[in-house]
Amino acid sequence: MASTLGTSSIVTLPARYLSSPSSSSKLSVHSLSLTPGQNCGRKFYGGIGIHGSKGRSQLYVANVATEVNSVEQAQKIVSEDSARPVYPFSAIVGQDEMKLCLLLNVIDPKIGGVMIMGDRGTGKSTTVRSLVDLLPEIKVVSGDPYNSDPEDPEFMGIEVRERVIKGDQLQVVMTKINMVDLPLGATEDRVCGTIDIEKALTEGVKAFEPGLLAKANRGILYVDEVNLLDDHLVDVLLDSAASGWNTVEREGISISHPARFILIGSGNPEEGELRPQLLDRFGMHAQVGTVRDAELRVKIVEERGRFDRNPKEFRDSYKAEQEKLQTQISSARSTLPSVQIDQDLKVKISKVCAELNVDGLRGDIVTNRAAKALAALKGRDKVSAEDIATVIPNCLRHRLRKDPLESIDSGLLVIEKFYEVFS
Repeated sequence: MASTLGTSSIVTLPARYLSSPSSSSKLSVHSLSLTPGQNCGRKFYGGIGIHGSKGRSQLYVANVATEVNSVEQAQKIVSEDSARPVYPFSAIVGQDEMKLCLLLNVIDPKIGGVMIMGDRGTGKSTTVRSLVDLLPEIKVVSGDPYNSDPEDPEFMGIEVRERVIKGDQLQVVMTKINMVDLPLGATEDRVCGTIDIEKALTEGVKAFEPGLLAKANRGILYVDEVNLLDDHLVDVLLDSAASGWNTVEREGISISHPARFILIGSGNPEEGELRPQLLDRFGMHAQVGTVRDAELRVKIVEERGRFDRNPKEFRDSYKAEQEKLQTQISSARSTLPSVQIDQDLKVKISKVCAELNVDGLRGDIVTNRAAKALAALKGRDKVSAEDIATVIPNCLRHRLRKDPLESIDSGLLVIEKFYEVFS
């Protein structure tokens, strides 16, 4: 496999560094057991090999990102109380279509994310960021920079997978699903990760510094104004979304790590169209419009004013609703594997996709998954035609071929075809 190219890193250290516990070396030696003349210690996976001279003690150097991540996790726990307050998801008025799409993706991350398009000032970014409070906890391998799943090899980093094969005991912790913001001005190195060449030159160690894609593994990657994202970053997202792995090629070294995330994007269609290749990678598409009802607009303004005056008090007033929604999501995630969909309904879904000339099979797959997630959210173990009618416009509207002469909304076209087939 491409992700396992290369050998372990071997660095030569003089004997004085091995005997003195107060050495100024920045290398971590607590995990190393040294015997003169032997190679020992922990392996560094990532295709890096630095060989020492003959006659000197040699040791393997672990990926420094592992220990950096441990520090970051500790800092995160300490700073939770002082974090910037987030607007409660339950307090958002209207925008039911957008909220439903986000909840379904939290219940089943394999749906493939949401693209939210709509007018500016309609609460797109606020709604996405408010999802943080509702995200459930997942099991991760302690100290792993890629949030590796201790039970699923698909979501394991190379180093963790090697430890599992050897039969090592993994330390497992529970942590909330990550939400990572991808700013428009981010560089490719920051997104993909890079090699620390300075460390290689000064210390003889080539360490991989994980980027945003590593942090977003098994979590959510949010891109605001995604239609303004630079093409080279769009290419990076396409590669990772297609394979579920991020491969970094720097200075002749290849390092791969898992990068499976829920991709959420938002944007204003007036500011530019999204590339069709990236648009197809979003599992669902939510259309957001400006609220026209005067009373509803007043309510939104008042609620926002309350939050700005006293965020803590406002969040406390919605605490019961938030906890109820959290419980509902956790229950839906646990019952999702047992939800069934009849063969007849599956055939009708595929017939709708075929008659709408939808390219590929992603539309069929996503519609089936979203309908199951909605049934689980409603507490049922069987999908109904009503569930499919609710989600199918969001799953197919962005996959239709654009006709410049067509004035009808693509979502309405999907609904018309649905009732034609399902009647």
